[in-house]
Amino acid sequence: MTVVTMLLLGSVAVVVPLLSWRMPAWLTASFASVLLSSAAIAAAFTHKVHGVGFAFAAVLSVLAAAVGGIKIAPFAFHLARRRGTPADGSDLPQPLQGGLVIGLLERVAISVAILAHWPEGIAIVMAVKGLARYPELRDPKASEQFIIGTFASVLWAIAAGAIGRGLLS
Repeated sequence: MTVVTMLLLGSVAVVVPLLSWRMPAWLTASFASVLLSSAAIAAAFTHKVHGVGFAFAAVLSVLAAAVGGIKIAPFAFHLARRRGTPADGSDLPQPLQGGLVIGLLERVAISVAILAHWPEGIAIVMAVKGLARYPELRDPKASEQFIIGTFASVLWAIAAGAIGRGLLS
């Protein structure tokens, strides 16, 4: 089952980003969620990995968190927009600048903190992100987008990191 788990994590890390450019965010996010859930189930039936498997598990879970979660925040935005949005889209907030890169780095840092068994690292990442975005968060639409995107991204990173942690301990 360890090989199956690593193949599923690898699929999240490689296949999902490739498909994300050709598929809508909701479909990519759904596919990624099914793969990550399957990896979690497979990881529940594995034993602790050693040696090279240890390195592979760590790298694959960080990659799955980072690049596999690229479409998670846009999907969460899509769900949030479904209610009460004018048909012309005039009420939709503009994306916060740098969100893709910030989200990628955030997911890497959180998954590494989970793998290192250092949950305080999550608090540090959230504090740094909040302080860096503080000037932009005075706009209610930007703050809503910040909260939705951050929660979606953090939950994805924690899930991928937890799967890797399960393989390592």
